[in-house]
Amino acid sequence: MPEFYPSIGEAIGAAMQHNIRLAHGGGGSNSDTPLQVRYLPHPSADPYSVPGMIARLTETATPHEVAAIIEEVNGALVGALPQLTELVAAAADWTRVRLTFENPHHNPTFDTWARLAAATRMLRDVQEELEVAEHMIAACPAGLSDPKYHDEVPALRTRELLSDVLGEDAVADTKPPAAQNPGADRQRAARVSSPHTATRRATPSAGAMSEPPATAPPPRSPRTR
Repeated sequence: MPEFYPSIGEAIGAAMQHNIRLAHGGGGSNSDTPLQVRYLPHPSADPYSVPGMIARLTETATPHEVAAIIEEVNGALVGALPQLTELVAAAADWTRVRLTFENPHHNPTFDTWARLAAATRMLRDVQEELEVAEHMIAACPAGLSDPKYHDEVPALRTRELLSDVLGEDAVADTKPPAAQNPGADRQRAARVSSPHTATRRATPSAGAMSEPPATAPPPRSPRTR
């Protein structure tokens, strides 16, 4: 990495790239692998993804909408929960074929398999609970209850969506980075984090100050034949 940078943003961007390459085992200074930037779509762009379903499951959703979302999550073929269950089961099976019982007092591989197997069983129990809850949702009222009852039962959601925390603009950009300019993201970060950026935003340009306000053209008089 060079010792001097034209701005703080350039230095931060270079340091981030260097740390990411080190984390991926490519810490060489002559590495030609470009930094891969992942753009996260807004949940509304994919309503059937898990973030999209969470965004749809608002407090004002109707019982029919909530039941449909639970059905999508728990669907046997493409549901997120069955797929997650199969993923954990596959990890347990991966551990299973590496089991040995030579030492009865020390078997960390078996302990790992036991935890993965327990997680698989719990996920299957969750699937069964959701199947029952899906049919019970129809009996829930469509309107909200009095707020005085809300504190009787604690809220369970503990994690916000990325768009909830950072705003829509932070995740809505789905355009890929320009292939012809691999340093565009670093330059953008430099402009944003530069100490002169706030001054430029707060101070109007000279052209904007001297330019008179636009006025509507005078009305035309009607033609006479």
